[in-house]
Amino acid sequence: MARRIRLTLSYDGTDYHGWQVQPGLPTIQGTLETVLSGIEGKPVQVVGSGRTDAGVHAYAQVAAVTLDNPIPAPNLLRALNRLLPADIRVINAAEVHDTFHPRFDATGKTYEYRIFRDEICPPFDRRYVWHHPYPLDEPAMIAAAAVFVGDHDFTAFAAADEKDALGGSKVRTIYSSTLTRAGSQFAYRVRGSGFLKHMVRNIVGGLIEVGRGNLNAADLQALLEAGAAARKLGHAAPSRGLFLISVDY
Repeated sequence: MARRIRLTLSYDGTDYHGWQVQPGLPTIQGTLETVLSGIEGKPVQVVGSGRTDAGVHAYAQVAAVTLDNPIPAPNLLRALNRLLPADIRVINAAEVHDTFHPRFDATGKTYEYRIFRDEICPPFDRRYVWHHPYPLDEPAMIAAAAVFVGDHDFTAFAAADEKDALGGSKVRTIYSSTLTRAGSQFAYRVRGSGFLKHMVRNIVGGLIEVGRGNLNAADLQALLEAGAAARKLGHAAPSRGLFLISVDY
């Protein structure tokens, strides 16, 4: 009897070309499908809550798969962690209702972007932060982060996507948007209804431009209000500093 299994995954995205399967390239989804297909004895499809970009990390990505194999969920979790590479861990596995969909059932997501501000970045941190030791007006950046809260058209902050041909809305709701400093680390955390391709990295890039004095909060607001007529911001922060923190249901 087929069962729907919800998986919560944590991964270091450094050595992967993002979540989505790509022929001939290592991806999180592809690696997971290979291992699960071996357990199932036939090809299976894994669906995720969203597509993290190449080099982006996750604390709690959510995915789902339908299996005929009767292996209990706790045993499946142990088997997956035995067979998966060490930079991908399954932190939870549980049976859910047959129609559960990680993306369509999600009510919100939280991302965090980390910037290391000191002159020398420890080698142990370099894969997980954007090292930016240059002068920035941090108070201006902190104040500007609040501009993104609410319902906005994020066309200016989205990279071109094959889904654009479908003509979908680029309006997203942002519930919270904050920048905080803790020691050497400057962290941007954002929670929203959903996110467009490269959206968080472009928001961080925009905030960095505020810190450099090239833009201000009013400029960011104008980009949001311009909607489909907006010019692309074009200042995406590097992927290595970005983490998917959680998905809400």
